[in-house]
Amino acid sequence: MKQKTLKGSFSLFGKGLHTGQNLTVTLNPAPENTGYRIQRIDLEGQPTIDAIAENVVDTQRGTVLGKNDVRISTVEHALSALYALGVDNCLIHVNGPEFPILDGSAIQYVEKINEIGIEEQNAPKDWYVIRKKIEVKDEATGSCITILPDDNFSITAMCSFESKFINSQFATLEDPADYAKEIARARTFVFVRDIEPLLQANLIKGGDLDNAIVIYERQTTQERLDMLADMLHVEHRDATDLGYIQHKPLMWENECTRHKLLDIIGDMALIGKPIKGRIIATRPGHTINNKFARQMRKEIRKHEIQAPCYDPNKEPIMDVNRIRELLPHRYPMQLVDKVIEIGATSIVGIKNVTANEPFFQGHFPQEPVMPGVLQIEAMAQCGGLLVLNTLEEPNRWSTYFMKIDGVKFRQKVVPGDTLIFKVDLLAPVRHGVSSMKGYIFIGDHVVAEASFTAQIVKNK
Repeated sequence: MKQKTLKGSFSLFGKGLHTGQNLTVTLNPAPENTGYRIQRIDLEGQPTIDAIAENVVDTQRGTVLGKNDVRISTVEHALSALYALGVDNCLIHVNGPEFPILDGSAIQYVEKINEIGIEEQNAPKDWYVIRKKIEVKDEATGSCITILPDDNFSITAMCSFESKFINSQFATLEDPADYAKEIARARTFVFVRDIEPLLQANLIKGGDLDNAIVIYERQTTQERLDMLADMLHVEHRDATDLGYIQHKPLMWENECTRHKLLDIIGDMALIGKPIKGRIIATRPGHTINNKFARQMRKEIRKHEIQAPCYDPNKEPIMDVNRIRELLPHRYPMQLVDKVIEIGATSIVGIKNVTANEPFFQGHFPQEPVMPGVLQIEAMAQCGGLLVLNTLEEPNRWSTYFMKIDGVKFRQKVVPGDTLIFKVDLLAPVRHGVSSMKGYIFIGDHVVAEASFTAQIVKNK
């Protein structure tokens, strides 16, 4: 899959939930490998903040990004829509300290993204594939987020509240394609008991019954309830009438938990890469979401170049016989045993290193180590298979090294190792010249890497 961005720009207008200001947010296309970037166009110099987990400075009532003295809050709904709809690169302009709250959900972003359209870019989509269980807990709150290996991205949220109206709920998104229908319309919510502290903290100046679900589950005095209604500029309500308060009825019985799931996706967008894995979130909130996103970014840095998945039981794309049809190499110089993945610009091959390799006789008799030059040769043969596989008569062509750069060996290769080669074209083949970047893995670990240029020459 390739990276994606918007086909054009669009703007949304509304008031800020916390500031009450009239705000405009504009989502624009962005080049490959940009990720999500947010620009304060109302400030001198128009500073830009990368939307990544390390730049989150507050999570009390929403996700707040900050850099130096610049702050941008309530970004999670826009990021949730972008992430769920598969948009990888987007530059967002906002003319104030927060995004407009709109109706408290992400549906207007989804509708505008679908209206303007999404276009594919040239760079490959950089998935991070979960290979093992990762878990982040908060013992004080009982919050926990776990991610497990899976072939796709899915998420389940389980919430528990101290309220008879919204006690225990769960919501699941099995397929991001269902986001627009099942999640995007879920609105933010607040308990009446939390409104006064928020107002005292100079927050929710733009909150009303059009952009939030209000849950009144603990009876208070009529006088106090009237005071809160006046502060929020909403009509008075009978203090004995408990329940949900909003202008529009609930979309789903578990709308609040669906909104929690929406928020989790927005906070997962701050990881910086699309994820293949199953998230299970218990009592989620922006604080635990951000802790999890930061932990995921640490995991990604530890495995910056992720090894391809290799299932030895799976039928190869090319076996040794097909490889012999493409490559002129024969024993002892045929160094690729099979190919398990191949695309227009990348290939994954396998080499099983045995004690019977002829080079181990002299390198070294007492401590057999595969020569580094042969590791690079094997990687290049894999790249040659990628290029030659596109030719009509591959047996009439050969590939020859022109240049090798950036060679690094990180650990030795010994008998019994299974080498996994991952080779990508750096640019289209022009005038018979191909530039490639290759990695060799043993398990999840990179053991060698190199960039190389080869020329495709017709045999005499």
